[in-house]
Amino acid sequence: MKRSLIACFALALTTYVAVSAQATLKIMLPGTRPAAMDQVMAEAEKRMAADGLSVKLDVNFVPFSDIGQKTQIVLASGESIDLIFDAPWLHLPQMAAKGYYEDWGPLLDKNGKDILKAIPKELLNANRIGGKIVALPLTNAYLSGREFMVRQDIREKLGVAPITSWDGLIKFAYLVKQKVPGTIPFQSIGGNQGYDWTIPYFKMDTKNRINSIQGFTAFTLYTKGNDGKIYNLFETKEPFIYDAFKQARKYYQDKIFDPDILSITNGTAAYESGKYAIVAMTDFGIPAQTAANLAKNSPGAKYEMVTFWSTKPGDYISDFKAWNFIAIPKVSKNKELAVKFLDWAMSSQGNYDLLAYGLKGVNWEPVGESYKTLGNDYSYFPYAWIWNTTYDRVTAVTPEELKLNKSLRVASNFTVDIMTGFTWDPSPVSNEVSSFSALQSKYWPLLVQGVTDPDQTFAAFKKEAGDVAKKIQVEYQRQVDAFLAAKK
Repeated sequence: MKRSLIACFALALTTYVAVSAQATLKIMLPGTRPAAMDQVMAEAEKRMAADGLSVKLDVNFVPFSDIGQKTQIVLASGESIDLIFDAPWLHLPQMAAKGYYEDWGPLLDKNGKDILKAIPKELLNANRIGGKIVALPLTNAYLSGREFMVRQDIREKLGVAPITSWDGLIKFAYLVKQKVPGTIPFQSIGGNQGYDWTIPYFKMDTKNRINSIQGFTAFTLYTKGNDGKIYNLFETKEPFIYDAFKQARKYYQDKIFDPDILSITNGTAAYESGKYAIVAMTDFGIPAQTAANLAKNSPGAKYEMVTFWSTKPGDYISDFKAWNFIAIPKVSKNKELAVKFLDWAMSSQGNYDLLAYGLKGVNWEPVGESYKTLGNDYSYFPYAWIWNTTYDRVTAVTPEELKLNKSLRVASNFTVDIMTGFTWDPSPVSNEVSSFSALQSKYWPLLVQGVTDPDQTFAAFKKEAGDVAKKIQVEYQRQVDAFLAAKK
């Protein structure tokens, strides 16, 4: 009896020690917590334990609208977080400059062999800050694809052949206005208000090769070609860009664009409603969730991909910059464990699939190299913590979509940007950046959505923002010049 009690006590003690030894990783990501999150995390913890990694995942989601402010507060307060999302479009350079983030270099050397296999060196090297990997770059491509989603059912009903050019797309829009009352021809924003029709329009062009600069989504300050120069729209009145403003004005006045475009607060819900014939989008292919929601909201409705993307190697310039990152705050007491967790996540297709898509057969199922979403319980968010070009499944329904998406993961398909490896530090002009960003948010949508006269609006924009834009341009060019000089 005594021996039995001792044995039970020993077993209980062993169990207690095992449980207490399980460390918890606190992770902060943007977005909305999926309904099936607990089940997926439980399965991940079970698999990790079987692989000798005892860890509990405490994943907290913050709405995109609040993630910038929330992460700043968390970092400044010294709250214990082990992995945190950041990005150049949030405050990655500023937080890195303030020393909030740990250098991944030694940690990867010790515990990140599979991370180093999953994330190519081109990406790691191009996304260093101050020579260090202060955050892990997250991307599934060396350049984002661009497309317009077009209502295939409407196109076929009108007897229009598959669309292969911008002129053909606009001709279709005018035909929709004439022949399909109740349908708005063109939703000129994408899933969020920071993404508009000019982004795929500019990015697909191979003649002018215009691009926005780091930290800015609009094209008031931009690069052109691959000459290492920063251009200022207030000075150049770049014909290709300015012509887009004039086009937008015509489309708005002709009711091709949504007359209420500026009042849309949820672009995704808008284009999934079924009331649009054309939608400006990033990436290639039609997301499975979008297709399902569209069919539910408008029975018989179907989107198809329309893109004018060139597949000729070298036509597009890439600086191999990622737009999303995961960082380890210096206050974390679980730095090595955090790296071990991500190394596990990127060590096999199965591990990645679980965290990226959920439970196989429940939340998703494979379709060749692609996948199909099952239900709505596990939304797609690998871009916030584990994204990589090796394991992320290609979103594709057609052979063309598959070919295009796979081409984006081949580094040699792109001309290397002369500024590859450069990281913009906005701190010397932080006040100007803040002021300029606010003014750009005020005027840019008016210009690209065509809701006001472009000449008058541009003049007002220049009057208010011209001086601060010039200061930013000068400082940006100074940093680029110093970077290029150091490379020689």
